[in-house]
Amino acid sequence: MQHLLNRVLSAISAPDRSDAINDCPASVLALLPADPDPLIALAHSKLHTFSFAAVPLCWRRLYTDASIAKAVAWIDYGLAHPDDEKKPPSSTKRKRDRDAVQGSHSGLSGEVWIDEAVQVLDMAIIMAGAAGRQQMIDELISGLQSYLKHNAAPQSKRPRLEKDWDSFPIGRNVGLSKLPMVPSVQYPVQSATAPSMRAFEMHMKTAQPLRIKEALDHWPAMHERPWSSPAYLLDMTLGGRRLIPIELGRSYTDADWGQSIITFKDFMHRYMMPDAADPSKLGYLAQHDLFAQIPSLRNDIAIPDYCYTVPPPLKSPDSTTAGLAPSPQLDEPLLNAWFGPAGTVSPLHTDPYHNILCQVVGKKYIRLYSPDQTNNLYPKGVEDGGVDMSNTSEVDAEASLDELEADFPLFRQAEYVETILAEGECLYIPVGWWHYVRSLSVSFSVSFWWN
Repeated sequence: MQHLLNRVLSAISAPDRSDAINDCPASVLALLPADPDPLIALAHSKLHTFSFAAVPLCWRRLYTDASIAKAVAWIDYGLAHPDDEKKPPSSTKRKRDRDAVQGSHSGLSGEVWIDEAVQVLDMAIIMAGAAGRQQMIDELISGLQSYLKHNAAPQSKRPRLEKDWDSFPIGRNVGLSKLPMVPSVQYPVQSATAPSMRAFEMHMKTAQPLRIKEALDHWPAMHERPWSSPAYLLDMTLGGRRLIPIELGRSYTDADWGQSIITFKDFMHRYMMPDAADPSKLGYLAQHDLFAQIPSLRNDIAIPDYCYTVPPPLKSPDSTTAGLAPSPQLDEPLLNAWFGPAGTVSPLHTDPYHNILCQVVGKKYIRLYSPDQTNNLYPKGVEDGGVDMSNTSEVDAEASLDELEADFPLFRQAEYVETILAEGECLYIPVGWWHYVRSLSVSFSVSFWWN
């Protein structure tokens, strides 16, 4: 571990001449790696001055390298003082950023330094995209994982969640009684059992959704490395120390919707287990590239072969694509995780790519509308601040019939198909198809966008 720390500090102290971090003022870089806190604060302010895409790369690089330097100081101190819960000496100027992170310490003696190091590294990933240093951060996280395995806390000192929960309470629909009842499926999506690549390509020409059965049987996440096990997920997130960005509330279109960054363990305690502090409150890990952040989980799944088929080309924005223009060509599918309790909702919206939604844990109800129904679905427009929300409907699909009739009279004319997606199944959603999704239980899904 010490060799790794020395190598990391050497790389940070002497960046390549072509490194974008050199575009930062020399007076700023002079503080690296000895005094990273003011550099993190400076870079943080720059990250919030621009939209993420417009942030000059030098500030993302500075945030990342300063965060790594701070994590190294924590690790170096912790290795030298393994039973000390105090912070490093004051000369290092360490200060926890409690405004940005709403996680909590493990509570086990001598592990505070691990909590701090992991969280500052995760903030570099979440806030700055680990600019230029993803491999370095992965190596540091792996080193800490190895340390924890060789210095595990006694069974009697482990949190109750790790000891008592072998699986999520899938059979108990937590909080579902307070939600509108799920209708019986009257207009089912066409289904097929593990179709061949040729059969799938032929189906894509119909531009219709397809429910695919028995498509995930080979995924380790379904069997030997089960995502249905809270204990396994905690282990893969360094005892739940990893930070994750979550959505707060039922749906991103609701007035009380918000966002937060918390530890994976806190997310599990607050929102995923039956004895959650407030079952009426919902937290959702939604549309997050969890697998770039935690590569060990990426090894539990595989990109469906169907994502390497060639979809029919989009000629122009029209009624067959809900007005979407062709998206830039992707070299590889885009992966996102969707993990939350019963009752989380993705409101009626469209995606810019073909999508295969894979259900690993639990069940989801999904209703889909063809792009030719767009005029009945009341798409939003450009909202305050210039945010284009035209891919999202104004209609709350869970509203009462009276509300829908009063506010959106054309909506009841819209034709749809629907399905309940179970564990081990996939749903192909053609580009431009509107879809509304609600979790019926604790649910873990992975979406694969491709074109």
